[in-house]
Amino acid sequence: MFEKLKQVKDYRDKAKKIQSALKDEHVEGSGGWGKVKISMDGNQEVQDVTIAPELLAPNRGTELEKSVKDAVNDAIKSAQKKMSARVKEMGGLPSI
Repeated sequence: MFEKLKQVKDYRDKAKKIQSALKDEHVEGSGGWGKVKISMDGNQEVQDVTIAPELLAPNRGTELEKSVKDAVNDAIKSAQKKMSARVKEMGGLPSI
């Protein structure tokens, strides 16, 4: 039983190290043909949103909403790829 508790603690420690390392990773996603850009850290927290002025014009709300959604999804996919690569670099997660 104590061995299992040690494994859980090791798993938790490794996950914290990975989360800390991912905070320093940065990815960018875009939508609307590059007119909307989302920057995220490796933990999938949005850091910055950039929207081209032409999308802020009146009656462009639907296009803007779709572009923001596409940019966020693109950034999340990029973050997930970096996260996977970083976890592999760090030796993966221990199995319990």
